[in-house]
Order: sequence, then structure tokens, then C-alpha cells
Amino acid sequence: MEPASLKQLEKFKPYVVEESDDEIEDIESEPKPHHEEEEEPEIIESDVELDESDVVESDNEPPQKVGDPSIEVTEENRDASQEAKIQAMEAISEGKLEEAIEHLTKAILLNPTSAIMYATRASVYIKMKKPNAAIRDACAALEINPDSAKGYKSRGIARSMLGQWEEAAKDLHLASKLDFDEEISAVLKKVEPKVHKIEEHRRKYDRLRKEREDRKIERERLRRRAEAQAAYEEAKKQEQYTSNRPGGMPGGFPAGMPGGFGGMPGFGGMPAGFGGMPGGSPGGMPGGSPGGMPGGSPGGMPGGMPGNFDFSKILNDPEMMAAFSDPEVMAALQDVMKNPANLAKHQSNPKVAPIIAKMRSKQIILTDASGRVPMKQGIDDSA
Repeated sequence: MEPASLKQLEKFKPYVVEESDDEIEDIESEPKPHHEEEEEPEIIESDVELDESDVVESDNEPPQKVGDPSIEVTEENRDASQEAKIQAMEAISEGKLEEAIEHLTKAILLNPTSAIMYATRASVYIKMKKPNAAIRDACAALEINPDSAKGYKSRGIARSMLGQWEEAAKDLHLASKLDFDEEISAVLKKVEPKVHKIEEHRRKYDRLRKEREDRKIERERLRRRAEAQAAYEEAKKQEQYTSNRPGGMPGGFPAGMPGGFGGMPGFGGMPAGFGGMPGGSPGGMPGGSPGGMPGGSPGGMPGGMPGNFDFSKILNDPEMMAAFSDPEVMAALQDVMKNPANLAKHQSNPKVAPIIAKMRSKQIILTDASGRVPMKQGIDDSA
């Protein structure tokens, strides 16, 4: 076997791809995809066009007098309250609404536990076009009797007078279920079309707002997708730059493996003991002067490396490179190379066994001190 020449070994020198400043600047200055957020204008809900010719101006008079519903009502007061109510009904029939309010207020103060008294006074306030006063009396009647049909009816009509169409319809439907009459039906015929128009208007704008929100979500999804695609393309480009370097190692293989590898430029050094080549003097190249190549460590590994040793199988395997920097692993390899039979005692070492197995799989051949026994053969024999 002819000794390996310096020229042969230099072909294993890691190749460093130099990037010019212009190339680096071109990469960094490449425009990044920018996706501006397309903000849509806020949806401004228009007013519903309704016929509100029946709506009256809100009355803002002080609240009317009410009784104390917690007091105990005597029979005498109850009878007097009924008498006042009768007088109020006579006044209503004569169109004397203010007088009717006075009689009904007297009836309420005598018997503040009567829901019908409050509901009746509420109906008079409706005739007087005082919807807020009517609503207060109707609510008082419903507090005393939650099933007061007249209470719901009066409040529903009063709310319709204020243009509170949906609330009015709700009260009138409840009154109709409790005690239907023609007046309730007549008011509902005016109220319900307006309620349907309001509901349709609300559904329309709810739909528009939902569509706007859906579009916003879709834009955000597309933006994130574009960013992810850009990141992928950038990573792919960097990977292409890296893969163009021998061994996939940007900038050449880093220095720093203990002991030096014969001072070969770019390698930084293999662990001590890999200096000698077969037939060469310790620490040197075959036929070279003692001490070997500049930077190499003295004292070669027994037997050294043959000329057909492929460094790329090591350089391309980070695990093997890391293992060769471990003195314990190198000591075991030297021991096996001295005597392949010693492999058995290192097979239980979790650091050594995988490296030897990998060397076998990569067909890496190291001879013993005499250059006659390949490590592959020795491993096979000892196994």
C-alpha cells in the first residue's frame, strides 16, 4: 500500500464557501411579504323608518300619589274605596278625566292592595295621553297581581304611545292571553307590523356585522398563512445555501477537536493519537520527518490510517465527530485496534459500542499496528 501524500490528504480539507458582501446584502435586502390589514369601515346602523304618527310626547310630571300596600285594609276602607271608584267611573263617562283621577286616587289610598284600582287609574291616564303616569300605575297593579290582564293591557297601550313597539307588543300579547278584548286586538294590529319591521332591520344588520367579522377572520387567516409561507421560503433558501457547502457544514468544519490532526488546515484537529500513517514514523506522515505535519501531536495512533480512509464519512456524521473528541472513546478505539479481541470488553460501554457499530456500517477500515487486520474484520471475528 502506497503511503498517502500530503496532496491526497489536502483533498479532505473542508471547503469554505465564501459569500461576498454584495451577496449577503442581496439576501438581507430581499423584500419581505407585507400584508396590510384591510380595515373595513364600521357598519353604521340606520334608523328604522316607521309610521309614528300615533306617538305622543313623553309626560314628565311628578309621580302621582300611591298607597302603602303593606297596611291592613279594614272593611270600612274597602267599602269606601269601592264608592270612590264608582264616582270615578261616572266622571269618566261624563268626560271629566281630572275628576276621575281624583276619585281613583282616593280609592287607592283607602285600599292600596287593590290591583284593579291602579289599573283603572292607568287607563284614565292613557285617555289623558300621559303614558308615563299610566306605566307607573300599571306596574304597581302588576306588583300586586302579576296576572292582572288590565295591568298588562294598560302598560302595553302606554308603551305603544311612546313608540316602545317591542315592549308594547309583549305586554299586549300577555294581556290577550289573560283576557282578550277587541281594544287589545286593535292596538296589536298597529304595533305588530312595526315590530316585524324592527326585527327584520335588526336581522339585516346582525347579518352584515357577522359577515364583516367573518371577512376579518378570513383576512387574518390568509395573513398568517402568507407569513408562514414566507418563513418557509426563507428557511428553504437558507437550507439551499447550507447544502451547497461540502458536508452541509457552513463555513467549513469548526476547529477544536483535541490534540490536532496533523495540522491539516481547516480541520482544527482530531484527538491525539491519529497522527501516524501505516509504515510511518510516530506522529508523522509516511516517510515524513518525525513530528509529522505542522500542528500535529506526537505519538501516532498504532497502525494509523490507510490511504483509502474516507474522511467524509466522519465529517458528515456529527455524532462520530463528537465521539472522536471524547478521550474515553478514542482510548477504547485504540485498544480495539491494538487487539480486535478486546472489542468484547467495550461492547457494554454506551459511548463506544454505537460508534464502532456505525464505523462498521460506514465501511470505515482501520488496520492494527501491523497493518494486517482491518477493524471491520476484527469486529466481525470478535462478534
